[in-house]
Amino acid sequence: MEPLNGALTTLREFRTTDLDDYLAIAGDDRVTTWMAFDSYDRAKAEKNLSGIIERSARDDRPDYMLAVTRPDEDRVIGFARIAPSGPWAAKLGYAIGADHWGHGYATDAARVLLRFAFGTLDRHRVTAAIGPENEASIAVVKHLGFSYEGHLRDHVFTNGNWRDSVLYSLLEGEFPG
Repeated sequence: MEPLNGALTTLREFRTTDLDDYLAIAGDDRVTTWMAFDSYDRAKAEKNLSGIIERSARDDRPDYMLAVTRPDEDRVIGFARIAPSGPWAAKLGYAIGADHWGHGYATDAARVLLRFAFGTLDRHRVTAAIGPENEASIAVVKHLGFSYEGHLRDHVFTNGNWRDSVLYSLLEGEFPG
């Protein structure tokens, strides 16, 4: 798949050489406190990255987990995922390394993936499930026009506890592009 370009980010396929950058994000408690998984050690990050790369090569690709970089630098600063669910829907997720928070990268990467979901993947509806305390991520989806749909109780088990999620959605006709 060709890279997807936004104003602030480029989304591209992961490579095995991205391991250190991937671990710096997926192994950072500042980031994973907001995710649906616990921080990875190097072995877990390597195994997960191999799985991402393997899934990306499949003809029946189950998701698009892409590396987020800046257009002027190929180092991975985050990751973003769009996962088709059923014939018309998809689930959105993203994470930006803590050292890169506050620069609009998550919003830009999410906007790029929404264009891909509503265009190339021909989806009608995209959802995002977010921890209720994750105000920054909630601000991202609200900025992109998502609507609040509800509160999911004990939705994910992470960091030794069950965590609720708040669910947001965006329909293709609501996305300005």
